[in-house]
Amino acid sequence: MIPDESMKQIAAIILENDKGELLLYKRDNKPDIPFPGYWDLIGGHVENGETPEKALIREVKEELDLDIGEFTFFKRYECLEGDAYPNIKYIYSGRINLPIEEITLLEGDIAQYFKREEIPHVKFANILKEIVLEYLSTQPIKI
Repeated sequence: MIPDESMKQIAAIILENDKGELLLYKRDNKPDIPFPGYWDLIGGHVENGETPEKALIREVKEELDLDIGEFTFFKRYECLEGDAYPNIKYIYSGRINLPIEEITLLEGDIAQYFKREEIPHVKFANILKEIVLEYLSTQPIKI
């Protein structure tokens, strides 16, 4: 299959706090959704007429009830296998410094911060483990 812009598009963000921990959420454990009970990034589908950036802002609001300020484009991935359907993922990075108890998760089971060294052991949805590990390889280790 040749990837094209008519494929489903997804915008997601790697949110990191000042301790270098990443915020992930656990997908609902419902058999009718892809990857139930797996860990995921905040984000979702780009709707018709939306840019990936506008979709990301909307998804962060829908999932965390937060108005995201600054964020940076990391990389575009063509996901032709390993997911529920072929898609293009637009991955961004941003900062979050709220204590976990102050985070309101509106979709999914729970939100949790993970230390860098925990990431290789996390049960991620689809190809996200490779994406997050690639992102971490480009970031300096916080001391």
